[in-house]
Amino acid sequence: MDRDDPSEAGAAGAVGGPAADVTADEVAGAGTVAATGGERFRVGDVATVAGGHFAHDSFTAFVAPLLPVLQQKLGTDYAMTGGLAVFLQLPSLLNPLIGYLADKVSLRYFVILAPAVTATFITLLGRAPSYLAIVFLLLAAGVSVASFHAPAPPMVASVAGRRVGTGMSLFMAGGELGRSLGPLLAVAGVGWFGLEGLWRLAFIGWAVSGILYLRLRNVSAHNAARRAGFLPWSTARRVFPAIGLLIATRVMLLVAATIYLPLFMKNVLGTGLWLAGASLTILEAAGVVGALSAGTVSDRLGRGSVLLTLAVAAPVVMVAFLYAPATLAFPLLVLLGLAAVSATPVLLATVQEAFPDNRALANGTFLAMNFLVRAAGIYIIGLIADGAGLQRAFLVAALVAFLGIPAVPLLYRRRQAA
Repeated sequence: MDRDDPSEAGAAGAVGGPAADVTADEVAGAGTVAATGGERFRVGDVATVAGGHFAHDSFTAFVAPLLPVLQQKLGTDYAMTGGLAVFLQLPSLLNPLIGYLADKVSLRYFVILAPAVTATFITLLGRAPSYLAIVFLLLAAGVSVASFHAPAPPMVASVAGRRVGTGMSLFMAGGELGRSLGPLLAVAGVGWFGLEGLWRLAFIGWAVSGILYLRLRNVSAHNAARRAGFLPWSTARRVFPAIGLLIATRVMLLVAATIYLPLFMKNVLGTGLWLAGASLTILEAAGVVGALSAGTVSDRLGRGSVLLTLAVAAPVVMVAFLYAPATLAFPLLVLLGLAAVSATPVLLATVQEAFPDNRALANGTFLAMNFLVRAAGIYIIGLIADGAGLQRAFLVAALVAFLGIPAVPLLYRRRQAA
């Protein structure tokens, strides 16, 4: 028997009752996570899943710092080069299906095996002989990425007790830490083994999967509530339109900061590959601090106030980064990482609390929405960069992000339940 099935049932029954009766007040809260029947915060299990997130996302972070090398190898333009990241995320469209299954049966082995599988396909990119071969490898890795990210946050929520925001912060901090160190590992791997020898690093992912098996083989990754099924329409129509608007307006800024930043540093500022990779590491390392603190602070001060602060700060810092003296570039990258990345655990906590009986499906839907707008954002930034330069593309991304600020009060405003 899964050792946390009773706790999941308690969480589903007490985080806000039937999902159809969840009000906007329960979604947003007043800085307090809804009760989960006295369930304790299981530090060891939360830390293990967060550690798996760290190792897994270290390898997905290889793609951005390798883009300058792959661009040189393939002779592609910005749109085609940046578009490679789309294929890694294309299988995210499977997230609602994976999430639906994860609400019905435990998909713990998806979480356990993902670091090994993702590491294998990502490190084989250096041996791919053509653009098409790279596309196929990224699609295969993307299936593994989707299989990890749909059931993992509900697994964390089920063992986080009343402190869902804190659990999401630790989970996201693990991923951000991986994305901060991953670029350095990728660049170091190219230096040690050459691009074609990068596959030697895959053993790290397999070792991590072995550890996850020992630690998580008895931890459930599904919602034990009998009511689990499709998302209740009355709640979904209040939550997802506002989240969709917020995602759509901030996605170009996130794409610029996390996908095109190494290209910007190398091609616009003239840095070498090491500094280009280090810039992404600095930004993502700041994101670790932001992700670790944002969800926890939102447990106390409220999701809406924290998210509104971040929505205003991120585009302001991006504009400052573009036009400030070069000596301030790296300090501003720290601020950009804090402001731009930290919103995700707050949004994840909101989604988990809004759909206590359908956590994995709601999370999968959230991730699929992210992919759809992110894919468009990647190509739009690439097209603008090809036509007007990367600096102009980054500026457009910041200006569009300002348009998303009204989405925050729309998401968290008080309403009566349907």
